[in-house]
Amino acid sequence: MQVTRVTPNIGAEVRGIDLAAPLDDTMVLEIRKMFIEHKVLVFRGQQLTRDQHKAFGQCFGDLHIHPSHRQGMNKGDDPEIFAIDTPPDAKQSNGEAWHSDITCEEIPPMASMLYVTKVPENGGGDTMFANMCLAWEELSDDLKIFLDGKYAFHDGMIDLRNYGISLKPGQSYPQASHPVVTKHPESGKPVLFVNRSFTSHIEGIPPWESRMMLNGLYDFVMGNARLQCRVSWTENTLVMWDNRSVQHQAIRDYVGFSRYGERVSILDKLRPVAYKLARQ
Repeated sequence: MQVTRVTPNIGAEVRGIDLAAPLDDTMVLEIRKMFIEHKVLVFRGQQLTRDQHKAFGQCFGDLHIHPSHRQGMNKGDDPEIFAIDTPPDAKQSNGEAWHSDITCEEIPPMASMLYVTKVPENGGGDTMFANMCLAWEELSDDLKIFLDGKYAFHDGMIDLRNYGISLKPGQSYPQASHPVVTKHPESGKPVLFVNRSFTSHIEGIPPWESRMMLNGLYDFVMGNARLQCRVSWTENTLVMWDNRSVQHQAIRDYVGFSRYGERVSILDKLRPVAYKLARQ
C-alpha cells in the first residue's frame, strides 16, 4: 500500500489495495492503524458490490442500522445500507451542516464508509472533514477548564427539523447525553464532541450561555482551515472516517446535477466516555 497525506493534520489517500478482495488480519490491522492516525482514509478506483462494501465494513465491527430505517422513514431494501441519493432537482442534500454521524444515539457509530459511484458532472459534491482532537488542542486553557466535566444533550429531532421532517404517531428518534470532551477509546486523545446537527445544549448552564458557547465552537471549527481537509470525489471512491474524532460537511454546489453513494457505518461497543483534564 502507498499512503499519501491529504494534509499534515487529517486525511490520507491509500493506493495499491483492492477492497473487493478478502483482507487478512494483518492487512486489517494495518488499515486500522492508518485510520486512527489519519482519521480519514480515501480509497480510489474501487469496484465494489454492495456485499463487498459491507464485508469491508465488517472487518472493523458489526454494521449499524440507521434510526430512520428502524422508524420506517427509510424505505431502502437493506437496513445496513444508508443511501446518499441526491437527484438534480433536490432542494437539500444529506449532511450540509458540520456534524458527526448520529451522535443522538447513546452509542454513536465508531466509523462510516461512504462509497460514491456517481459524481456530479460539474465537479461539485466535495466533502469537508475536521480533526476534532486538534480542535480541542487549539482551545485556550481557560476554555478547556470551563468545558471540562460538562455534558451536552444530543437530539435527533434537530437534524430532522432541518430537513422539514416531522414524526408520525408511534415514531421516535434518539436522544442522548454525551461528554463535551470525550476520550478517544483507541488513541486516548481528548476530542471536542459537539456538533451543529445534533447537539441541543450544554447541560447545567443557562440556555443563553450554552447557545453562545456552542455557536462559538461551531464557528471555530468551520473557520479553522488547519483542522480540515477537503476530499474531491471521483467515481468508485470509498472514504472511511473516524466518527469519534472527526466532523464532516457535504458541500452542496451541484444543483441541477445528481450524486449517488451508499454508506455503511460501524457499531461502537461502548458509549463515549469523558476525558478528564489534568489539573495542576
